[in-house]
Amino acid sequence: MMKWVFAWICACLLTVNPAGAQEIMEQPEAGFLARVPFRQFSGGIMIIRATVDHVKDSLNFILDTGSGGISLDSATCTDLGISIRPSDTSITGIAGVKKVPFAFNKTLHLPGLDVDKLNFHVNDYDILSSVYGEKIDGIIGYSFFSRYVVKINFDSLYLEVFTPGKIEYPYGSTTLRPIFTTIPIQNMQVKDKRKVQSNFYFDTGAGLCFLMSERFIHDSSILHRKRKPLLTQAEGMGGKMQMRLTVVKEVKLGPYHFRAVPTYLYKDVYNVTAYPYTGGLVGNDILRRFNMIVNYPQREINIIPNSHFHDSFEYGYTGLSIYQTGDKITVGDVIPGSPADEAGFKTDDELISVGTNFSGIIQQYKNILQEPKKRITVIVRRNDQLQQLVIETMSIR
Repeated sequence: MMKWVFAWICACLLTVNPAGAQEIMEQPEAGFLARVPFRQFSGGIMIIRATVDHVKDSLNFILDTGSGGISLDSATCTDLGISIRPSDTSITGIAGVKKVPFAFNKTLHLPGLDVDKLNFHVNDYDILSSVYGEKIDGIIGYSFFSRYVVKINFDSLYLEVFTPGKIEYPYGSTTLRPIFTTIPIQNMQVKDKRKVQSNFYFDTGAGLCFLMSERFIHDSSILHRKRKPLLTQAEGMGGKMQMRLTVVKEVKLGPYHFRAVPTYLYKDVYNVTAYPYTGGLVGNDILRRFNMIVNYPQREINIIPNSHFHDSFEYGYTGLSIYQTGDKITVGDVIPGSPADEAGFKTDDELISVGTNFSGIIQQYKNILQEPKKRITVIVRRNDQLQQLVIETMSIR
């Protein structure tokens, strides 16, 4: 997810003794507050369950360092009777700029933790719900992270929340010191045709590995001429749009190198990525390979490789976008000339099975279709008739 960035300044407290010498006030130990489970969807997206105010319904929130605040879905507000008020605040997503209303002074209830005095901006997350096959009720970002020290463990699928204060980082870990606005901005090295150093948003809410703006690519001349990016459909806050997909030779985060990294190339019409200050973002399909301690109060993010560190980056390409509405999984878009187009898929085809999987679970269907260089049989319903299509997935390498 990609949003506007606002400045945030953290001051260090000093005291002066009678002799005139300065000493830094001792920080208290970070105090444990809560342990909260989360689930992961495709691309590493983290989903936690929470309630708002006195509404008993448990809601799905994306945990997103790439969000400059906290938000609720407009349909969720309507369904639950959460009052909202218009505002002059605008947010920017991949599909444009829009003014958003707010639900003011609300309390977020996590297991064992109440986070009060929150102002939720309200947006339409129907597209995200259809992408993940479950209702997305909101996004938790800066308004939450700025108050706490948050440990995220992708091995146990738990996050632990602490009060600000001294906290011990794991032995052998690396402490990053991003530029902290409402979204952390990390300086990183990228190499393809040439090696380039630039700033990138640190974005756990982006279900991808890496993204660069087309302007950054053009001005830096980073991409090798042999690259032949493929058209694909991407979804995010505000809607969906076509991007290009390729790989870059190497991405370096701190001391850690990743090679042959799938990378989206984004024609950033609204300058969501704030170029030239940043060149794009690093998403959660890289970040999930680390257990991390997100420490906004100390302006640090500590990372250590976890059991997913060596997971493959092999992405299959189909040119097929599928979405879920209710219990139906349907084709939304087919890229002309893609494997999906050659296999005969049509918009509004309903997927009954993918390979031998008849589960009707969109995340499972996507995982199967993401395997590169596979011949996959897909049964679809079209005009009330079942048809069998065979798709041969490509590798983006």
